[in-house]
Amino acid sequence: MKLSIIVVNQNQCRALRQALSSVNEAARHFDYEMIVVDNASIDRSVQVVQTEFPHVKLLGNEKELSYTKAANQGIEAATGEYILLVDPCTITGEDTLDKALSFMESHPHAGALTVRALDAEGNFIPASKNCIPSAWIQFFKFSGLSRLFPKSRLFSRRFKPGWDEEFETTETDIICNSFMLMHKSVLDKTGFFDERFQMYGMDIDLSYRIRLAGFMNYYFAKTFVIHQQSKKADKYSWQYIKNFYGAMLTFAGKYLVRMPELRIKGPSGWTAPSYEFER
Repeated sequence: MKLSIIVVNQNQCRALRQALSSVNEAARHFDYEMIVVDNASIDRSVQVVQTEFPHVKLLGNEKELSYTKAANQGIEAATGEYILLVDPCTITGEDTLDKALSFMESHPHAGALTVRALDAEGNFIPASKNCIPSAWIQFFKFSGLSRLFPKSRLFSRRFKPGWDEEFETTETDIICNSFMLMHKSVLDKTGFFDERFQMYGMDIDLSYRIRLAGFMNYYFAKTFVIHQQSKKADKYSWQYIKNFYGAMLTFAGKYLVRMPELRIKGPSGWTAPSYEFER
């Protein structure tokens, strides 16, 4: 099996239909499987998958789980050489998988890849190039954790990519989880998502572990996906504050005390720490 496509869905019936249709078309040249992990949806998501996409492997949860637990369910069920995690609000271009997989296969040190993302109006989404929220940038700077991301320009100035940077394929620190293409063999070395991260920070953590394991993360600009805006979380709610800022504390507790051990060499090779990462 070449490719396992995983979608974690919760009450996104309409968007899910579009996401599955587009990625199904994009994967037509490959031996692939599609896995939908439905996180206790109360809309028609499950019925739509069962009736309109009968070839999809459906994993239905009776109660709501965190994103990381649901995503890990999909990864554990996957049999493909490559794993693609795609958001249900993402529409995949017809040539996106052809180009992205070709890039991965021609770059043996590539562990993970994301692509240029556009909004529904065709505007570039800057977060697809280096997916670190501004609050996390400040947290990394003041905590000293910015040393873990030596290739990022985010800590010296506010990142505002110009037209040329949007279309420039580069190595990057963080892979955005709205479209996250990874070698399954790399995930077998790093472990899957750390389930202590509930909704935020899991892509930062996994992207960093991929680098520590000796691989590179790439922003691939030669193709694109369209990411439709989903409902934003209420930033003043207790649930948001607990999950968003709690993820920062989890990340700090995981790496800050071990920073002397975390030695990163560069493109020709990386030095990984000797300890095991927890899932």
